[in-house]
Order: sequence, then structure tokens, then C-alpha cells
Amino acid sequence: MDLNENVNSDPRRALPSVTRLATDLSENMPHLPSWIPATAAQLAIEAVRSEIELPPGAPKKGDLSVIKARCLELAMDSATRLKADWPRKVINATGVTLHTNLGRAPLALGAVEAASAAGLGYTNLELDLETGGRGDRLASVREKLCLLAKAEDAYACNNNAAAVLLALNSLAAGRQVLVSRGELVEIGGSFRVPEIMKKAGVELVEVGSTNRTHPHDFEQAIGPKTALLLKVHRSNFQQTGFVTEVSLGELVRMGQRHGVPVMEDLGSGSLLDLSRLGVPSESFVPSRLELGPDLVCFSGDKLFGGPQAGLILGKKDSVELMKKNPLARALRLDKMALAALDFTLSRMLDGSAEREIPVLRQIFLSASEHEARTQRFADVLTDAIDQQGLEAVVRQKKETVPVGGGSLPGFDIHSCVLTIQSERSAEDLAARLRGASVPILPRIREGRVMIDLRAVLPADETDLQEGLLDSLR
Repeated sequence: MDLNENVNSDPRRALPSVTRLATDLSENMPHLPSWIPATAAQLAIEAVRSEIELPPGAPKKGDLSVIKARCLELAMDSATRLKADWPRKVINATGVTLHTNLGRAPLALGAVEAASAAGLGYTNLELDLETGGRGDRLASVREKLCLLAKAEDAYACNNNAAAVLLALNSLAAGRQVLVSRGELVEIGGSFRVPEIMKKAGVELVEVGSTNRTHPHDFEQAIGPKTALLLKVHRSNFQQTGFVTEVSLGELVRMGQRHGVPVMEDLGSGSLLDLSRLGVPSESFVPSRLELGPDLVCFSGDKLFGGPQAGLILGKKDSVELMKKNPLARALRLDKMALAALDFTLSRMLDGSAEREIPVLRQIFLSASEHEARTQRFADVLTDAIDQQGLEAVVRQKKETVPVGGGSLPGFDIHSCVLTIQSERSAEDLAARLRGASVPILPRIREGRVMIDLRAVLPADETDLQEGLLDSLR
């Protein structure tokens, strides 16, 4: 009987065995880790089986050689994916310091070393070395947060969304939380304030209108079930024009009159005063606490420049409620994140943060320093392009760039970029850069690829140049 006849009547007969396909894969891709060939083969066979079993009338690959080739193709794709390290290092040439898709704040070298040391061995994470009894994993971090912010108490959990969830559930479960309609925001990853409030078990009471909310709107909404007045920072957008909002200070005074706690979700906050750079003062956490709210929470991996964390500062009685909440254990930080966080706080206390924390170093970088660095890199790149006979034009251009990460909407940093024009389209060149051995993420504007060195680590300049040259070939 003709094998192809059987195959055409039931193409699944052409599917190779896992063993056979794994062997073929190993011959085509030697040096794979031992666990990959069989795994990739199984994934490929299942994928091709699904293609064969498409609904009637759909195109099918019924020829024996086609099916076998398709299985090997998918197995090689799976093996490549399984073998690759993740997450991969990339070069951030967008100029956006806090790029959410690229992992937000890069850590200080010392923070990475502290996290590595904590991960490699045993630590006194929850051990009191003096008494030999159980210790508090947040003791050191709490003390340093309070010193920097002049706060009564502090807490830290695994991100700011967790901080909001924990605070709402601790202070207002089963009761009403008042928030302006103009602050019911959605930020990246479909994080919506109303949905977090629902998960926290609180009743949302919308106050005012989308663009205008007045103090009397809150006054009229406060009732016997009101447990909290909430202010939410608009992390990634601005309202302009016919707009009115209730300030944190006004909310605090109102809360004091009615005996209702006040909380601010600041989103992106800093424990260092960045106002001399023109950064809005509302990002400076100590100044927010001076206004008297019960709690202020913000992210650790944005303007703060540390690891992912939700940092909560405020009054002792409110923080105590959070510590005692069973949710706190589910949302707590691990030893590596705490080690990195503790290092970051220490650098803020000893005055070296602007030099050692990459986010702050990038933000504090002067225009003249940035332009000089960009010019040096442009000269080296242009010489290499000429020597290799490549067709490309490199020019310097002044630009503005956002800080990113939902931080400081409307506040842009003056920057200097390189525009690169070649025979390739900007989209094609950008795709080739993403496919470099160390992927490079540029910006595209006005049909040209733009390279901004602000967020490029100095050690990555060689890889950046090589990736650019390879992509232009």
C-alpha cells in the first residue's frame, strides 16, 4: 500500500514518534540541554496534530514529507525558545529611564550584590541575633524608611498595587471609600482602581465629576459608612482646561473634621527632593506626609530607584492594622528584594544615592554631560560606518523624553539623540536592532530611528555600536 495514500486519508499517520523527532532535532541542533529535545518534539507534534485537525474545509498539510518537515520546523522553534535565557538583557536606547516594558528601574550594583548575597546563603531574615528568638523581616527597612520620610511608621510589600489592596482591606473592608471620579484611573496592565477596590472588599463611592471635583462634593458624600477618603495620583496622564480637584491638604482637613482617615496612592514617589531639577514637588513623599494623611503609598521601582516593592508610610495605628492583616503574609517581600531595598535606602541616608542609583544618576545627568557623551559615541559610530562602507547618516538632535513608568505625567527631560537614516525603513531597522545578539530598543519618530544614550549603561556602549553596525549591513 502506498504510504502517501494512507497519509492523505488520515494525515495523522505521518506524525513521527517523539523519539524519532527528538533524534532528528538533536542532529540539527547539537549541544541542546538533555531535557529539551523530547520536550520540544512533543510540543511540535501536538501543534501539528492541531493543524491537521482543523475544521472541515480548512487547508491541511497531508503530504508525508510536508508533515515531517513541519514537525521538525516547529520542534526547532520550540527548542530555540526553551534554550533561551529569560528575561534577556536588552539595551534601552529609548531614553525613557523608567520603561515599564523593560523592567523599570535598573538596580544599583550594590543592591544587586546585596540581593545575590542574600539569595546564595542563609540570613537573619526573621532571626533576632541578640536574643536568638524570632525577628522582624521588615525591621531594618522600616527604620530607614521612617528616618528618610520622618514618618511614624512604615511597611513594605511586593508592589504598589499590593500596597493599595492591603491598605484598603485593612482600613475599610465592608465599608465605603470615597474617591473623585477624575481619579478612577487605569494604568498599565489593566490595573483599574475600581477593580482593586472591589477585590479589597470595600464599597466605592464616586465623588464629583470626571473633570471637576470640589470639597463640598466630598462633604456631601461622607456618611456613617464612610471609612476612608482616597486620593489617587494620575500616574500616566494629565487633565487640563476646565479642571478642579480637591488637594490632599483639603482632604486631610475634611477627614479630621469628620474623623475619617485619608490615604494617598502616590504611584511614583521619591524620598529625595528632586525639585531643583524641576520635578513637581508632589513626588516628594516627606512633603506629602507633612500634609497629614494617615497613609501614603508608592512604588519602589519607579522614581525611588529600587527593587519592585510597595512602600507605605504614615501613622502608626493605620500601619499596625496592615501588619495584622492576614493578607500581609501573602503580599510580603522576599529576602532578596528586602536586601536590595535596604541597600537603596542606605545610599539615600549616606548621601551617595545620586551617584550609585542608576535612575537618579540618569535623571540628574546634566544636558552638557549628555550631549558630550552623545557626540563621542556619534563620532566613533560614524567612523565605523565609513570604514565598513555602510550607507547611513547619523545626526544629533535635541529632543524631550518622558521619565516613564507612569511617573510625572507632563514632565519631560530635555535630551539629545542620534537620528539614523539608512536605505532600510525605520521599522525594518528597528526590527533588526531588536534581533541583535543583545537586543536594542530605539525610538522611531518622523520615519527615523532615534538612539538616546540617557538610559544606556556605559558598559553597554560597545554592544550598542556593534548592534547598530550589524543592523545597517
